[in-house]
Amino acid sequence: MKTINTTKSYQNERINEAGAGDACAGQVVWSPVKSIWITTMFVLAIVGGVWTFSVEAFAVFLITSAVTLCLGHSLGMHRKLIHHSYDCPKWLEYLLVHLGVVVGLAGPKGLMKVHDIRDWAQRQPKCHDFFSHQQAKLIDFYWALHCDFVFDKPPEFTTEQSFAQDKVYQWMEKYWLWQQLPLALLLFVVGGVDWVIWGSCVRVAVCVTGHWFIGYMAHNNGDRHWHVEGASVQGYNIKFAALITMGESWHNNHHAFPGSALLGIEKGQMDPGWWVLLVLQKLGLVWDIKLPADLPERDELQRLVPD
Repeated sequence: MKTINTTKSYQNERINEAGAGDACAGQVVWSPVKSIWITTMFVLAIVGGVWTFSVEAFAVFLITSAVTLCLGHSLGMHRKLIHHSYDCPKWLEYLLVHLGVVVGLAGPKGLMKVHDIRDWAQRQPKCHDFFSHQQAKLIDFYWALHCDFVFDKPPEFTTEQSFAQDKVYQWMEKYWLWQQLPLALLLFVVGGVDWVIWGSCVRVAVCVTGHWFIGYMAHNNGDRHWHVEGASVQGYNIKFAALITMGESWHNNHHAFPGSALLGIEKGQMDPGWWVLLVLQKLGLVWDIKLPADLPERDELQRLVPD
């Protein structure tokens, strides 16, 4: 493959790189809250899932996973809160981000920080294996689900003032683990313990694991149409996972155009999150949707073409 230059650009205004140290300098440390949380979900999912399995319970798992991953993680947390790739009413933004919190990864500020610092590290000439996913799968799995990375000199992360002063988001961040309760209570009232196990515990365990696995694959294997010059880590498109990830597996596209609401930018690339966004737009609930052509210039981005 060879490259041709294009003119698209990306800046992350929440990261202040001034004074930041080496993206390789630091250590992986065990995170008690993260580790205990996901371990508890795994134990309840495995033990409780075996005892309570039924076709009905499995359907609950599929539906709750699809709703929280698509509306919550993809549209709420990622495309809206992190990348501001479209606008919508504040009540809808809160609802979508809440559903993203219910996925079980982190609170809104916590997920933004993890995302942005990982993005900064991957754009450096070299970064630690914690961010580049270059270790063996079992090690990377343990690091991602049970550990944090502590830099010797980290880049400064500062949220937008509107977010920092938003009391709803402050509450979501402070009580992010407890936001599982409303859905769990609803599932219990409607379907009993079986629905809680499959709609909450199994869902969280599978979705968090799936998020790690696709992230691992999307930085190691797959197709690429774009190259970010100078970045130590490139993204890859994982075609087989497009539907189950709601379009998030088009990761090479996302590395190229992070601010785009459309992730499946090439012909034939399925993007369920985009499909839902178009429906919301027709309903008048979404506007100012950003596409690759709407983003500012980026000299380091290159289009890959066959030799």
